[in-house]
Parts: sequence; C-alpha cells; structure tokens
Amino acid sequence: MRSKRVRSLLGRSLELNGAVEPSEGAPRAPPGPAGLSGGESLLVKQIEEQIKRNAAGKDGKERLGGSVLGQIPFLQNCEDEDSDEDDELDSVQHKKQRVKLPSKALVPEMEDEDEEDDSEDAINEFDFLGSGEDGEGAPDPRRCTVDGSPHELESRRVKLQGILADLRDVDGLSPKVTGPPPGTPQPRPHEDVFIMDTIGGGEVSLGDLADLTVTNDNDLSCDLSDSKDAFKKTWNPKFTLRSHYDGIRSLAFHHSQSALLTASEDGTLKLWNLQKAVTAKKNAALDVEPIHAFRAHRGPVLAVAMGSNSEYCYSGGADACIHSWKIPDLSMDPYDGYDPSVLSHVLEGHGDAVWGLAFSPTSQRLASCSADGTVRIWDPSSSSPACLCTFPTASEHGIPTSVAFTSTEPAHIVASFRSGDTVLYDMEVGSALLTLESRGSSGPTQINQVVSHPNQPLTITAHDDRGIRFLDNRTGKPVHSMVAHLDAVTCLAVDPNGAFLMSGSHDCSLRLWSLDNKTCVQEITAHRKKHEEAIHAVACHPSKALIASAGADALAKVFV
Repeated sequence: MRSKRVRSLLGRSLELNGAVEPSEGAPRAPPGPAGLSGGESLLVKQIEEQIKRNAAGKDGKERLGGSVLGQIPFLQNCEDEDSDEDDELDSVQHKKQRVKLPSKALVPEMEDEDEEDDSEDAINEFDFLGSGEDGEGAPDPRRCTVDGSPHELESRRVKLQGILADLRDVDGLSPKVTGPPPGTPQPRPHEDVFIMDTIGGGEVSLGDLADLTVTNDNDLSCDLSDSKDAFKKTWNPKFTLRSHYDGIRSLAFHHSQSALLTASEDGTLKLWNLQKAVTAKKNAALDVEPIHAFRAHRGPVLAVAMGSNSEYCYSGGADACIHSWKIPDLSMDPYDGYDPSVLSHVLEGHGDAVWGLAFSPTSQRLASCSADGTVRIWDPSSSSPACLCTFPTASEHGIPTSVAFTSTEPAHIVASFRSGDTVLYDMEVGSALLTLESRGSSGPTQINQVVSHPNQPLTITAHDDRGIRFLDNRTGKPVHSMVAHLDAVTCLAVDPNGAFLMSGSHDCSLRLWSLDNKTCVQEITAHRKKHEEAIHAVACHPSKALIASAGADALAKVFV
C-alpha cells in the first residue's frame, strides 16, 4: 500500500512538472500531512533526521545526499501557469513531498525492507538526473534494469558520487552533461530549465581546456623563411634594438642568418643576433642585446657594408678611415673577452668623412665615397688592401653622398651628389660613362641615397625635395618621378626580388612601395625626431622576411 501511495504521489508530481496536464476529474492527493498514514509519518521523521545529519556533514555519503538535495529546489517553480488556484494549493503539498522522498532513496541506512522498496520505487519513478528537462520522466539511458535490486541501487549511487567528484575536481566548472534525446520536446519560454542543461549542451572537461592555447606576443618562433611573397604582407615591429647612445646612421643584414649590424654616431658598430631576444619585457617589440661591439673609429661611424658571405664587414666614419672587421661567431657570449683579431685591416686614403660604402660579391670590390670629393674602389680581400681606382668628382659634380654597384653590370658603379647629379662609372676604364638626368624640374636638390634595382638596369634616388626618381642606366632618362614623403627622403632599400621599395624620411615614416605601379602599400611610423632628423637608414634582409630601420633617436627596429 505504501509503495502504491508513493507512486501515486510521484505520478501527481510528474503531471505538475509538465508531462501530462491534470484533468478535472482526476483524483487528487490529500491536501496536507494529516492524510498520511502512521508508517508514512515515521518515514517523514526519518528523512528529517537524515537531513539534519547531512547538514552536519558527518560522512561522505551523507554529504552526497545533501548535495543532491541542494539541486532539487528548482522544482518549486515547475507548476503550470495555466493551473487554477485549487491546483496550486495541491501542488504545494506535492512539491514538499518531492523534496523529501528522493533524499530518503539516497540514504543507505534503511531499517526495514518496506521502506527500502518504497525508496527504490521512488528512484525508479522520479530519477531527476536522468529525466528530460520537460519533466516527462524519460528513463535514464544509464539505467540497465528496473527491478530495483540492491546492485542497481549501489551502481547508481557510485555514478552519482562520480558526478559530484567531477564537480569538485573541475573547481567551479559544470559537470559533464549530455543533451536531451533527439525526441525530447524543448521547454517553452515560460518554463524553468535545470541549470545544468543550459551549459552549451555538450560535454565540458579538462581535456577541452587543455587544448586551448594563448598567443604570446613574446614568442620568437616567427616565420623567417624566404619567399617571393614575403613583402606582400603587413609588416609589424618585432625587435627594438636599444644600446647605442647616439643616432644610428647605417644598417646591414647578415646574408644568411637573422643578424643585423648597426653603425652609430657614438663611434661604435654593434652586431645583433635576433635569435637571442630578451623576453623579460612583455611588449610587442622585443629587446635584443648586442653580442659584439666594434670599437676603432675616432668619431661617428657613418656607413657600413657587409662583405662576401658575411665573413667580413666594412665601416667608414668621420675620421676618414675604412675599417675591415671579421664577423665573430653569432653564438658567442657577449661577455667574453676582447678578441684583437676581429679588426682585420684599415683602408686609408680618403681625406675627409666617408659617407657611403658598397660591396660587390661578384667582383669582390669595395666602393667608397667621401666628403673629400672622391669615389674610390678597393680590393679588401688582399693581404695589404690598397685603392685600385679613384674618381675625382668635386670639380664637376661636387661632394658625393652615396654609392652603389649596378646589378646588371658588375663593373659599373653609380654615385649620387649633393648637387643633385647621378653619375654612372666604369671601374675597368676608370672614367665616367653617363650622367643620369636626376635633377627635377624644380631645380637641383641633394640626393641622400642611391640604390640599384636587383634585376633591371634601373637606378633609384632619394631626394631632399621629398621625391623619389627612377632612372634608366642605358639612356640616362628618368622613368618615373614621384613625391614620396612629407619631408626629405633620406634612405632607400629594394627587396631581393625587386618587387618592392622601402623608403625612410625625416617625417618619421617608413613607406613600402610596389615597383609595379609605384603606389604605397604600407606606411609605418617607427621613429621620433631628434634635431629635425628622424630616419637615417633602412635595409631588407637578402634571404629572410625581415626589414629594419634606424634613426636619430638611437634606435634600430626590425619588422617581420
């Protein structure tokens, strides 16, 4: 009789939870506890004693029952809004009974077999953990039998303990839940939904969290592989080189490694290994410490050029000297002792500051231009380097500012001048071949740098009048002319594939130009002004996706 009574009470509870709408003629449960029998009063007393023990937390199984009871009060809001006032009065009694009966079912200490049968029947009829959120009482797929055997009860209790253990282990995350079966109707907007059913609908586990990764701005594993499409991208600052005490005048990349050489007005050259970044500072532009400082000049270092296979480098300064240096091992300790063999030779011959240097790997020759009004050709690989050829330019063109080897004719060099002239020279003949028409319509303006296209007989010049001009080495005629910056254009660099041109200016900006249509594809503000000067040098890596700039603010920046 008691089991039938419990089933009838639970059946009424499920009807109120939304599975079946109660009919007016259906029998209703007694409105209060007074209608219960003596055995049921004893059952209620035992459940109340168990709740007190659960609150005190005497053992693990009692905490399990208390944890489950804490999840049940959500059923208090599950009555249908369409019910009349009499049904609401009856539902209050049913909800009280629903809260108490399952807790008794979870208590392992049973005093008689009848009460145990009633509790097992209650679990079979009302397994809220396995039911759908609509309260239809759908069977739990985890339940394999319905005979109410003690083995089944124990297996369900172990599974419940495992779920609660997962809740504690995840430390605040929701336990693993499985969405409702495909045929289960979805709740109406006005119905309350069990909170565990609203978390994503899928399984949540630490395995999913372990798969998550966070991008670290300080990660040095950037793609430095060479590619023809390397310049068809947006360049972002990656390294900031902070070690010089005065403006940086010139840059040169290592031919094959991620290393950079800088020449500064503080009288030193410094070698930077970009693979040895200091990751302590968590900012977008990482700091790199120099691995070696070259000290021999007695004044500002104004120009630098990398030798064949980056075994040697050459520097020219305001002291009118050109120094030949042996590149040390890139993996060296920066705190090692000084090695005197690093300084190889000193090339003497100029009478004033050396403003520009260029090295030709094909002819193994070094070209220099000086404020003394001469352009000189050197053989730096000989045991006693000497000047091979001198081009006097002061009388006809003025003071040279920059020099470069042409790519199509290894025996030809091109030099630019303060007067705005650009002259093509033949090293073998030892005379000028052609004067290029580099002066603009507005009059002669100083040319700050000249570069040669790597694949075409084309010379590109940077002018003080904010313009860039493209000149044909065969005819001397201008191919294209454009206003490129808001201030004087100070430096140029062409990528190894000849597709893009990079320019720097005293307007503090770097600009990347497409050589196909002569349009700007990216502008970067990288340096600050100092004494009305900003960017002094730019460079492109010969084999890797790296570009660099240097300025009067004593900083060099590398972009990837």
